[in-house]
Amino acid sequence: MLSVPSPHRKQPLQRHAGGVLASQQLRALVTKRIISGKPAIEERQYQPASLDLRLGETAYRMLSSFLPEQWAISQRLTVSDLLPELLMYEIDLRKGAVLEQGRVYLIPLMESLTLPAEIGGKTNPKSTTGRVDVFTRTITDFQARFDDIRPGYRGRLFLEVVPRSFSVRVNAGMCLNQLRLFAGHPMVADAGLRDTHRRDPLLYREGKPLPPSQLSLKEGVFLRVDLKGNEGGIVGFRAKKISKILDMSRLAHYDPTDFWEPIRRSRDSTLLLEPEEFYILGSKERIRIPPDYAAEMVAYEAACGELRTHYAGFFDPGFGYDPAGGLLGSRAALEVRAHDVPFMLEHGQPICKLAFERMVEKPERLYGEEVGSHYQAQSTTLGKHFTQPPEEETPSASPKRDAKREATVPLFGSTE
Repeated sequence: MLSVPSPHRKQPLQRHAGGVLASQQLRALVTKRIISGKPAIEERQYQPASLDLRLGETAYRMLSSFLPEQWAISQRLTVSDLLPELLMYEIDLRKGAVLEQGRVYLIPLMESLTLPAEIGGKTNPKSTTGRVDVFTRTITDFQARFDDIRPGYRGRLFLEVVPRSFSVRVNAGMCLNQLRLFAGHPMVADAGLRDTHRRDPLLYREGKPLPPSQLSLKEGVFLRVDLKGNEGGIVGFRAKKISKILDMSRLAHYDPTDFWEPIRRSRDSTLLLEPEEFYILGSKERIRIPPDYAAEMVAYEAACGELRTHYAGFFDPGFGYDPAGGLLGSRAALEVRAHDVPFMLEHGQPICKLAFERMVEKPERLYGEEVGSHYQAQSTTLGKHFTQPPEEETPSASPKRDAKREATVPLFGSTE
């Protein structure tokens, strides 16, 4: 067994306990040097159910993306061993540098792991990273899968970074992705989700819990797209094809119209997605993550269309949640790209799926409770780098609406 002490738990974490580790347990692993960093892990990196990972001092411009192949794994060749074959040149990130649109970069992270056999993990881009269409995937030694940290992994972490829509400026120490650790099999079965929804609603629509009969389940909860939009008729945004550079360290700095084209509601509430264009859309439902759950947006079934509906997938405990009942879920912003052929979306069409996972224990602080939660109860679907567009300004709320707030916020439970 693995002993992971925390202020809220006296019993050791049992093998195959089946849960996601909370922030206080991640702190314990850092203290034990199971998670280590050079320089040391910082307070800002802790989230309720994950740890932000920092870019190292050097980025490698690569000829292409890659994963260790089976022959390399059999020869025990590390990522560092394989790097020279595809390396084009190095970039110093200590004072910041521009990563160009459409280019592939590999960046060693400042963190490394020495996991016990009962603890595995997965990584995802942070919400803000995916929201500006920066594609990231973690690579580890002797592993032929992206973003998958096998149980017992010991070694360094490398981040593949591909800016898709905009060239971006980054610097060493910046956090573009995050790590979630778990024991056993934490996923909640559909029957459990249905029971939980009856007691503690997971989805809201029009200010009311979604009727259980309308809850669509298949190894997770399906969400539908909203193409009615807000009172101004805006249903989302499409990334412009521009050459401007986006500095990812600047907050509330950029005029959205320099980077985004607003999409207005059509007469029949449909939207034709053009191939390889990047869209930010919204969900019809509002999401509510109870304190003893975490969630992840998972890949949608290929049989439902050549469509990718997320780039950053972690939801923290407490996202869209208020035990006092003042927040009836948080509306989701969806990162969408159609591949190969045009794709027609209709209002209310299922577009993505949310898988729920049990927490080993409740986090010391929930999402939105003084953990730098930029997207809890905000009224914009764009990332924190942009000022709020006039089309998305929320009309003054009546006292009745103030009593039961309905937040319009991005999809993902990460805080950056």
